[in-house]
Amino acid sequence: MYKILIIEDEKPAAEWLQQLILKFDLQISVLAVIDSVSGATEWFEQHSAPDLAFMDIQLADGLSFEIFERVKVPCPVIFTTAYEEYAVKAFKVNSVDYLLKPIAYSELEAAFQKFGNQIKKVEDVQPVTIELLNKVKEMLRKQYKTRFVIKVGEHLKSIPVEEILFFYSLEKATYLCTADFKTYLVDYSLDRIAEMVDEHRFFRINRKYILSNLSIADIVFYSNSRLKIKLKKTDEESIIVSRDKVAAFKEWLDL
Repeated sequence: MYKILIIEDEKPAAEWLQQLILKFDLQISVLAVIDSVSGATEWFEQHSAPDLAFMDIQLADGLSFEIFERVKVPCPVIFTTAYEEYAVKAFKVNSVDYLLKPIAYSELEAAFQKFGNQIKKVEDVQPVTIELLNKVKEMLRKQYKTRFVIKVGEHLKSIPVEEILFFYSLEKATYLCTADFKTYLVDYSLDRIAEMVDEHRFFRINRKYILSNLSIADIVFYSNSRLKIKLKKTDEESIIVSRDKVAAFKEWLDL
């Protein structure tokens, strides 16, 4: 039966994918779960090819496309992504398939069926080319993450960015807070999140918070030309905007 490699840096998403794969066929072997470009590159250099690889586009240290630039990927690929369909539609032709997060079992099942049909006709399996990856990479640069997939118990939940008030760090973990004041653990650092979200919608106010323009209840002048932000979540601490960020913050509010 198939030997599968999973390349995914979000732990809940990786666990969910493994559950779906085993639901499809208990005999499938997951060889490894890798969370980075460098780790995947090293794995391909040291191991024989799997039958199929699942690759998340955004990894801990860059885009998974970089794997193809560093090492030969000798197997078909199913890409997984949180980006909208139009940005990765080219993969329908040039890879086995792509799956939009959060992955539904019916979509995974269809992808395996497509893979099974293609391996019967080797000539139908098209290589993932550097030219294709560069084309899609350029499309992705023009987009921002539209939702975050988080784990709630034994389930995955997809939260659109429109419903997120702010992100914050606490005791080396990162959380998001939604419009209904619920908080969820996120598998990204604030630094990574700052790169993923639309700068017109979110502002990195300090090392601890990234705020949505919908999260602010009040702004008052504070001592030494600073500002104090009161968030809509009433039990959250007030945030002091330092003098060196006041101008940029005011400009962001006017966007």
